Amino acid sequence: MTPEEALARARLTLPGPHPTVANYAMAVRTGSLLFVSGHGPFVDGRPEHIGTLGAGLSVADGQQAARVVALNMLGTIKAELGELSRVRRFVKLLVMVNATPGFTEHHRVADGATDLLVTVFGENGRPTRSAMGVASLPLGFAVEIEAVLEVVTSEAQA
Repeated sequence: MTPEEALARARLTLPGPHPTVANYAMAVRTGSLLFVSGHGPFVDGRPEHIGTLGAGLSVADGQQAARVVALNMLGTIKAELGELSRVRRFVKLLVMVNATPGFTEHHRVADGATDLLVTVFGENGRPTRSAMGVASLPLGFAVEIEAVLEVVTSEAQA
């Protein structure tokens, strides 16, 4: 099953890449690695899932935000590669959680993204991962995620 078929089976719609909010590239490819800039939870091109975990937002809210971010990243990745089947594996995720100092469930919030990637890519969607709390994120996002992926470098290798 292709990643696009897995998305359809899960009844998920892949958004297009959201616009940059500053001066950076959404993704940069070097060799077989694709570095994906930090993404936030945009829905229909607008920031959503705004707030702080531990101060009004629950772990479940954070997991939903992380899931939306992962979908947004997949939109960027598809735009960059043409098709998601060119992803060989997710290598690393950095999950930043806008959280109060006492919040300690960052890892559970990050599962919202990882669970989605495993649904779409199987074991190749299970990355190494770091999850950490931060005092704030751009636009007030609850979650921001960046990724490193290994990609197929030519059609002959697919």
